[in-house]
Amino acid sequence: MRILLLLAVLAAAPTALRAQTAPPAAPAWTDHRRVLPDKLRQVPVGLTLWHTPNPVHPEPNPEQPGGFVWKHSTMVRSEVGQELTVVECGSYIWYSEAGWLANLHETPAEFAALFRCPNGRLLPGRTYTFAQNYRYADSAQRLYGGDALWYVLARDAAGKLYKGFGLIETEATPR
Repeated sequence: MRILLLLAVLAAAPTALRAQTAPPAAPAWTDHRRVLPDKLRQVPVGLTLWHTPNPVHPEPNPEQPGGFVWKHSTMVRSEVGQELTVVECGSYIWYSEAGWLANLHETPAEFAALFRCPNGRLLPGRTYTFAQNYRYADSAQRLYGGDALWYVLARDAAGKLYKGFGLIETEATPR
């Protein structure tokens, strides 16, 4: 039921999952009556973030015989009419009954390199793209589905914090 609510809430926002990591020591989502992880709650939306294609299915990885890759891109754009500076970028994953677990955390410098965004500064109305935001599996036995909630946090010149987030459905079944 919660996942259906989450999908309904996020469907209005345009919406990547890289190699998943072990669950964090501290919970990222403590209030299961709310849809978003704690870090993203009560921060105003000022960015649009989406993934394409979405949902994404695994396909054979030509660079690793027997392996698979989920190929997709992630885009982000500032919507507040002024330059924003990225504070952090990351993702949460949901692949079990535990709900959202912290996954990736990118520094502003890592964001700048991945999204080809000089100095992590988002110019108004310009789209920045992480063109190969891929997830990999080394065998068919390691194919599993799950959702990822990517986010970007950025500040304006006055110090006001904004968020953007987007959900991607990562399927387990090749097409």
